[in-house]
Amino acid sequence: MPKEQPIELFMPPNMLKAKVGGTFAGLDMAAINRAEAAMETLKVEFSDWIAKDIARLGEAYDAFVANKSAACAGDLFRASHDLKGQATTFEFPLIARVAASLCKLMDALESHDAVPLQLADAHVNAIRVIHRDKIKDISDLTTLTLVEELEARVVKAVAYVTHKG
Repeated sequence: MPKEQPIELFMPPNMLKAKVGGTFAGLDMAAINRAEAAMETLKVEFSDWIAKDIARLGEAYDAFVANKSAACAGDLFRASHDLKGQATTFEFPLIARVAASLCKLMDALESHDAVPLQLADAHVNAIRVIHRDKIKDISDLTTLTLVEELEARVVKAVAYVTHKG
């Protein structure tokens, strides 16, 4: 029987830690404070930015209703996708959720004609109402119920179209 070799553990050096310094002592707290102050200043503009994004979503939806082309469907998807990504930054997490649900609806259906317009319209209107009423609290029961219902309807619509065809 061969003699067993001893196990040797080798720990590679942490080069990143050596380059950064290993502690937060090297951070410029004044720069961090300036960045936080700048963000607070920008928050005033968040409402205008998200309002423009919501208006663009409405325009994209109206264009899609008028013409269910791939280009119009793509514009609606992009507008909802932009809101999905930005709404939380703009302090509207429920808008982000509704926009994500609309993205799922638009993305999951291969045929643009299969998109249930009433459901897409409900998403767009929900986003408008959440913004209009400045609902930023993710525990707002009424809005949360609405969001969950929209998400459930998307799941059902996608399942129906997928299994039907």
